Amino acid sequence: MSVLKTSMRNFFAHKGRMALSAVAVILSVAFVCGTLVFSDTMNTTFDKLFAATSADVTVTSKSATDPGDRPDTGKPESMPASVVDRAKKAQGAKSAEGAVVSESVTVVNSEKKNVGPTGGGPTIAGNWTRNDLRSMDITSGHAPRGPTDVMIDSDTADKHDLKIGDELRTIAVTGDHTAKISGIATFKVTNPGAAIVYFDTATAQRELLGATGRFTHVNVTADAGVSDTVLKRHVGEAMGADATAYQVKTQQESADDNRKSVSGFLDVMKYAMLGFAGIAFLVGIFLIINTFSMLVAQRTREIGLMRAIGSSRKQVNRSVLVEALLLGVIGSVLGVGAGVGLAIGLMQLMSGMGMELSTQDLTVKWTTPVVGMVLGIVVTVLAAYLPARRAAKVSPMAALRDAGTPADGKASALRAVIGLALTGAGVFGLYTASQADKASEGSLFLGGGVVLTLIGFVVVGPVLANGVVRVISAVLLRMFGPIGRMAERNALRNPRRTGATGAALMIGLALVACLSVVGSSMVASATDELDKSVGADFIIQSDNGQAITPKAAKSLEKAEHVAHITQYKDIKADLTAPDGKKAQEVGLSAADATYAQDLRSETVAGTLADAYKPDSMSVGEDFAKDHGISVGDKVRLAFDHGKTADITVRAITSGDTSIDSGAMYVNIDTAAKYVPADRMPPNEIMFAKADEGQQDAAYASLKAAMSDYPQYKVMDQTDFKQTLKDQVGQMLNMVYGLLGLAIIVAILGVVNTLALSVVERTREIGLMRAIGLSRRQLRRMIRMESVVIALFGALLGLGLGMGWGATAQKLLALEGLKVLEIPWPTILTVFVGSAFVGLFAALVPAFRAGRMNVLNAIATE
Repeated sequence: MSVLKTSMRNFFAHKGRMALSAVAVILSVAFVCGTLVFSDTMNTTFDKLFAATSADVTVTSKSATDPGDRPDTGKPESMPASVVDRAKKAQGAKSAEGAVVSESVTVVNSEKKNVGPTGGGPTIAGNWTRNDLRSMDITSGHAPRGPTDVMIDSDTADKHDLKIGDELRTIAVTGDHTAKISGIATFKVTNPGAAIVYFDTATAQRELLGATGRFTHVNVTADAGVSDTVLKRHVGEAMGADATAYQVKTQQESADDNRKSVSGFLDVMKYAMLGFAGIAFLVGIFLIINTFSMLVAQRTREIGLMRAIGSSRKQVNRSVLVEALLLGVIGSVLGVGAGVGLAIGLMQLMSGMGMELSTQDLTVKWTTPVVGMVLGIVVTVLAAYLPARRAAKVSPMAALRDAGTPADGKASALRAVIGLALTGAGVFGLYTASQADKASEGSLFLGGGVVLTLIGFVVVGPVLANGVVRVISAVLLRMFGPIGRMAERNALRNPRRTGATGAALMIGLALVACLSVVGSSMVASATDELDKSVGADFIIQSDNGQAITPKAAKSLEKAEHVAHITQYKDIKADLTAPDGKKAQEVGLSAADATYAQDLRSETVAGTLADAYKPDSMSVGEDFAKDHGISVGDKVRLAFDHGKTADITVRAITSGDTSIDSGAMYVNIDTAAKYVPADRMPPNEIMFAKADEGQQDAAYASLKAAMSDYPQYKVMDQTDFKQTLKDQVGQMLNMVYGLLGLAIIVAILGVVNTLALSVVERTREIGLMRAIGLSRRQLRRMIRMESVVIALFGALLGLGLGMGWGATAQKLLALEGLKVLEIPWPTILTVFVGSAFVGLFAALVPAFRAGRMNVLNAIATE
């Protein structure tokens, strides 16, 4: 009981000093709990949506459940209307209704602006059915009654200021269809961000499927008292001899399948955010270790007195750990509450980006606070273990010595040996990764090298502090005379403390530097590859990967000043090599012969132009080696939903590229001989070449030709490079934002170190003030000390991160991304920014130091 009382007294006696460490725990726990609440809320939102939109039993085409079994024709798989009649006759079926749904559409308003989601959600078109009443209510107007009517969801109507009578054009592979809004329907559950338009059944069949009397699926409603499982069995029996051509699912099975389609995205987001929370926890550990180490050092005499009057080592150890436990409990409780608030903030942020989430679906599972509490408490207590052991080793004789006894030199020597050994092992791992022949093999060594060098730098940090801080001080502080020298000596006074504080900042900045190098190298490599390989002047493609509709492709032919336009389609086929080995569903790049000019692919054998001759093709270098294929050999291609043909290999392309690496080229005319016209997919992308000297005119003409289709972009090479740069930049900005949490915790560490250091040096500060040091000089000294510590962490972090990034680029080079680019402006900006971080971190400690009463400070024990 006396241990608990002592711990409580010490904890609340130093509550101000514990506050910043508590903030680190709060932030880390909040990020974990916020991520869990946010992801659980997203799961709840989608679960409710899928449960509300799924019929009791759904019948779909077998091939529709596996898109890999068919080419992307831009039209969903469909089945005859007779399936509806069979389902109606199933025992236990109250009703059956045919439905049409397609996501391969774009909807534009009268101003030719896309009204689809901007946050990655789908645009869905279909026919209005009774099953839709499960999830939607018509809140304005009426359901579509003919080809001139269309109904839209209220969320999309609100976002784009659409109202009854406004005109909408729906663009699909089968053509364009214009209709006026006859009604607006509102979701009964949260719509995460899809845009939905409804037609009458006949219009939906004609405009989305290109045929009448067909449906994408059948919704079957059960009679009262009939379970979904029983109805599923009866519907399967009603399909008769054709049962194997269809898949029958219960409401739960349909909802589960729909959820699987989004679970990958949700899981990636969840685990990525938890990873950054882990980094914040790691940085927080340094803050907690520093806090308790300094508190123990300041209480050396007090602990010595406790030992002198009979306290055992275990009691002293336990006392410090109980303080850590109190810190962990308080920080974790507050962190759990802050996590719920953070989740709500993330929901608002996602709503601004186009993914709607409602607080009505806010989900806080019992496991979330438990995980947050356990993590926060365990991490805090573990972080305090080393300082607690150090406290237990204080002898009764320490009561006769001054506080803050210097660290044992032997311990520093041992630390240096261990740190250098770990760093050396990490450097060896990075070197081995850079020499790997395959990226998959090298990535293992890269991961090991990153971990070992990081731990090594953390361990050896106090040793490095002596040298690095002196160099930084010589450059920055010596010009400030005695004040600068005192700041330098203060930073060097306790290298272990300086090393731990700098290490917290080092971790976040190392990741920033590494990702900056990788991102810049990716952009530079892609740009270099484009300059070398792409001969086309213009690239036409969709923002969201949607295929180019035939009508849109036809519009390009109206463009003037264009030498040629190249079509590019992706076709699937099973390939049998000369050695008898089979490759299932290989992708064939079917293009016009002009593609050989648009993309200058190098060959290791044969001529690429010959691959576009009738019944000819090319294969990639690696594929040719694996299957023993040479120029002139014949391979057998069984085209998806088409015929089988023997095709001659006329060229083998080099694998030493990042664009179309390993692609198999074939002429579109050759593919058209063996693939039925209704199974021929639309163009994934198209290329154009301007007439000599007419690039600007051709650019303007192509843009004008595609003005009716806002979902497609006409880009010259400059535009395309900028798009790549923007995509990488957006990804990096998101990562930097998440890493910001770890950097905030590191800044708190600097603040805490300085604040406790000021307390530790109270008497010293009083004496310096007594002999003439002004308040302004004192504050400047503390700010300079903070800047040096921050720059020390930044220098280690940026150097380490650039090493990681350069090694990662070596692995990317094996995938064709060969250019290493160090983003010096970013690196220098971060380094200079670290100095401002140091200045900011020192504001409060320096202000408090300047307000000390000189006489009281001198009298402090």
